[in-house]
Amino acid sequence: MADTDNDETGSDEMAEFPAPADGIVLTHFIVSADVERSRRFYTEVLGGETVLSGEPSYVALANSWIIINVGGGPTDDKPTVTLETPRDQDRTSSFLNIRVADIEAVYAEWSARGAEFLTPPKRHETELRCYIRDPDGHLIEVGQSTRVPGRDSSD
Repeated sequence: MADTDNDETGSDEMAEFPAPADGIVLTHFIVSADVERSRRFYTEVLGGETVLSGEPSYVALANSWIIINVGGGPTDDKPTVTLETPRDQDRTSSFLNIRVADIEAVYAEWSARGAEFLTPPKRHETELRCYIRDPDGHLIEVGQSTRVPGRDSSD
């Protein structure tokens, strides 16, 4: 049974676990201090669907998946790496980028569900964009293209 009624595809089927029979699947791993709180953010605020809950949790979001788990120290396959939530929310080297068809509608809908945007959508040369943070401080860009190369008459 689906975790949320916010299925943008119109399908009532449970999203599939991201384990491809062939090829690759892209997922985004989020380190969280509270996996359940983050799972609820990605489902209840952003409209994803829980595929697996617990530690880790998997959330299907649009055409991708978010894997949410606690951090931890080095392991045999990453012997010098420690996973942790962001230490400084004003510095980042990577962020989730969600592309939308109607940024004003998404901004209004997600704001009503509790998303706290850093600013309203701002116009840039080829897009409208704004940013939010998840409960652990991970930065998320929300953007709408205003000029698509190859589709616009000026290209």
